[in-house]
Amino acid sequence: MRPSLRYFACVVAAASCFSGALAALASPNQTAQAAPKNDSERQYAFELYKQGKLVEAMPLFENLCAEFPNDNALWEAWGVTTLGYSHTLADAGERKRARARARTLLRKAKELGDNSNLLQTLLSMIPEDGGDTSYSPRKEVNDVMQHAEADFSRGDYDNAISGYLQALLLEPNNYEAALFLGDVYFKQHKNGSAGEWFARAIQIDPNRETAYRYWGDALWDMSKSSDAREKYMQAIVAEPYNQRSWMGLKQWAGRTKVTLNWVRLQDKASVTQKDEKNVTITIDEKLKKDDPNGPAWMTYAIARASWHTEKFKKEFPNEPKYRRTMREESDSLHMMVTALLGQKDFDKSKQDLDPSLLELIKIDQVGLMDPFVLLNRVDNEIAQDYPAYRAASRDKVYRYLDEIVVPKSPAP
Repeated sequence: MRPSLRYFACVVAAASCFSGALAALASPNQTAQAAPKNDSERQYAFELYKQGKLVEAMPLFENLCAEFPNDNALWEAWGVTTLGYSHTLADAGERKRARARARTLLRKAKELGDNSNLLQTLLSMIPEDGGDTSYSPRKEVNDVMQHAEADFSRGDYDNAISGYLQALLLEPNNYEAALFLGDVYFKQHKNGSAGEWFARAIQIDPNRETAYRYWGDALWDMSKSSDAREKYMQAIVAEPYNQRSWMGLKQWAGRTKVTLNWVRLQDKASVTQKDEKNVTITIDEKLKKDDPNGPAWMTYAIARASWHTEKFKKEFPNEPKYRRTMREESDSLHMMVTALLGQKDFDKSKQDLDPSLLELIKIDQVGLMDPFVLLNRVDNEIAQDYPAYRAASRDKVYRYLDEIVVPKSPAP
């Protein structure tokens, strides 16, 4: 994903989006150098920032950082406004240098103790050299988008809307143009219109998380907490391994004061493979001899060992070498559950069972072991199975989040 103004545009649009970041900018945290409450220049700079007039605000933040060099909120704002300013530059080399400078300013904010979601997101997206921006392989469309972004950075929303619409006329499947249109309407607090354009972006590409998350912000701004929850979960279904996908849901949980239910198994067994025929099973020495958790983990390890030696080749004949897969992990955990339920006097022994294993039993019984593996037990190898699973069973990933992980919206 390109290092775009749109990943922080909602911050300047409303306090409901990236709420923690904007709050930190308006009220520096305890580690920042406190500025006088009657500092009119500071107040004016942040007011321009909130209005989306990033270019106008940028030199004010530069001056404020010179006056208050230890205030991380000011440095973050200077970095954000510099990134916005980069969109107004006609020369590609100048844009790249401005983005690189923005990254330097954001790193300074981090060194001073800033750890906002906004800061982390931007630093993860902007290459050290500033990187390149492109909105379309077609020069005509790219030029229109560059001009629209420049208008947005100056706070000229009417011209920005015209530009994004023109880009969509030229290239109807341009995801960014539809997304950015929704963002402008969100900035103007026209959340119904914003949602329509976010829906258009999702129609163009349902496997990108941003439009779902932005739509969730618009719904939250309309006090539609349950609907926002749905969009935030759909963002995760689209791209679960993208850190940004989780921001909306985590902030929703914080605002509604609910705790996400993550079932985290503490592994007590491991399998290592020396060659095609020899595997080694290791069981945690801390497990007591009569511990009911012991047989469960032994069953899990034996099942995994069988995948190393024979099952993988049968199930994945076209793959050149063994890798850990969703099917292996799901099958092994299911075998563990079967062994647990088959124990003599299970109802009596389950009081000594790891609570996470009891949760695992529930997950298996409702048929959601696969999404549990893909979200809770994933590694780089298992992650390779996600695109195909999402294409075939998108509803199950959503069900897992909806029924197991995310509590329902509390009653108002």
